[in-house]
Amino acid sequence: MSRIIVVTGAASGIGAATVKRLKGAGHRVIGVDLKGSDIDADLGTAEGRAAMARAVGEMAPDGIDGVLAGAGISRPDMARQTIAINYFGAVATLEDLRPLLAKSDRPRAVAICSTAVMLPSDPKVVDLCLAGDEAAALDAMAAEPGSEYSTSKLALSRWLRRAAVSAEWGGSGILLNGIGPGVVTTPMTAPLFDQPEMVELIGQSNPIAVEGYAGPEEIAELIDFLLGMDNHYLTGQIIFIDGGSDAILRPAHV
Repeated sequence: MSRIIVVTGAASGIGAATVKRLKGAGHRVIGVDLKGSDIDADLGTAEGRAAMARAVGEMAPDGIDGVLAGAGISRPDMARQTIAINYFGAVATLEDLRPLLAKSDRPRAVAICSTAVMLPSDPKVVDLCLAGDEAAALDAMAAEPGSEYSTSKLALSRWLRRAAVSAEWGGSGILLNGIGPGVVTTPMTAPLFDQPEMVELIGQSNPIAVEGYAGPEEIAELIDFLLGMDNHYLTGQIIFIDGGSDAILRPAHV
């Protein structure tokens, strides 16, 4: 049965692979990205987030069946934007589209988190994100940059765990889960593999038990399952798809 799915970060990487997989299965996909998709919007700004939600509502007035909050960046020179897009943009996507999800008889939502939650992060910024104070969170991250990516993903993961079991999400039958990809070969990570020192660091921070890193289409397979599953019981989970990194680095973590 065809479903209507919104995918942010749809123009490249995991988002593009997910769009391709969903369309191949016969679903209608509404893609969102800075450019080159169905809806062009900057999710790093309040105006862009509002424009995105408004456009989705116009394109699917009777509701949507799924959302992938996949838009994200990893740029050491863009600390403020990383928090704005990866956390506040993702949360706004999910919250602003929740009323449209509520119209579906099988609503599902997924956020792309990360194994970066295991790396050092800024607890002050995490707390500011969860408090919803975007201006203060961006200022604090800009004042002490360096852990912006892991900080944004940890904040998103904690928000998701809390939101998923709330009356508005799980209590309303809207299943919200996250995925925690490890190293994936995408345009965002490609430059890293051209730097021998970065390859060594990646091997230390993301050790894997399998041969080779994942392609985005492998991550899209898990997203497809979470967006289409029939069960009503899987919610509030962050599923690591990381070649075993989490089990290697945190063997006692359950």
